[in-house]
Amino acid sequence: MELGLKGRAAVVTGGSKGIGRAIARGLAREGVDIVLLARGREQLEKTADEIRRESGVRVVVAPADIGSADSVKQAAATATRELPSIHVIVNNAGGPMRRMDRQITWSDAEWLDDVNLKLIGMLRVTQAFLPAVPKDGSGRIINISGTASQLVWAPALTHGLNNAAMNQVTSYLAHDLAGDQITVNAIIPGLVGTEGREAWAENMAKQQNVTKEEFLTSFCRRMGIPSGRWATMEEVADLVTFVASDRGRYINGAKLLLDGGLTINPRPA
Repeated sequence: MELGLKGRAAVVTGGSKGIGRAIARGLAREGVDIVLLARGREQLEKTADEIRRESGVRVVVAPADIGSADSVKQAAATATRELPSIHVIVNNAGGPMRRMDRQITWSDAEWLDDVNLKLIGMLRVTQAFLPAVPKDGSGRIINISGTASQLVWAPALTHGLNNAAMNQVTSYLAHDLAGDQITVNAIIPGLVGTEGREAWAENMAKQQNVTKEEFLTSFCRRMGIPSGRWATMEEVADLVTFVASDRGRYINGAKLLLDGGLTINPRPA
């Protein structure tokens, strides 16, 4: 399927590893030049070299802390000197659970730190790169949300807050930017087999003396995922790539679930 992406450029936040790295690789395979934005230069350079070898596209490394407006603005200035047009903004960055206690007991600073990183960070990145997005119908903003916006993952109050707000911002921006022919969509993954989760599953399988596949099938059924497995990072990347493409040009303001049926909330008969 011809996606019409070759020669375009995308910025991917949290792009040095995990889902962000998979998204960057998926876009690069379609001929998209990439800006990788994350905090650690060493891992960014490693991922950039890997993508260049695989796909032969240009990859710009832009170390930044999206919790800082000045850092994001500097990264955007650096990136757009090399790639003046940024057709796709993928807001993927977010922090892990800082700890597993009841978040209602946290301090203001802890709540605000989490919101500053994911939600306000997404707004900062969008604002900083928006002047470089063409107004010819090729512009895409894709926000990577999560099912904590719709379900109660017991300790994940700020994850739910960030993801629910990101979904609302997606609707707002889809309307706000419609006149510029820039589409804005959210992708809502359920459980995804990141490097950390895959390692955890292997360890749990060994402890239970079962295969990793057997453990994951049982675990995902218990979690209420009818498909019986979690998503691969490549499946998230595939959906991002389609939405970013000319084939997805009429998708706008959507919140696209990629959760194996988790949010249908199945119950036993």
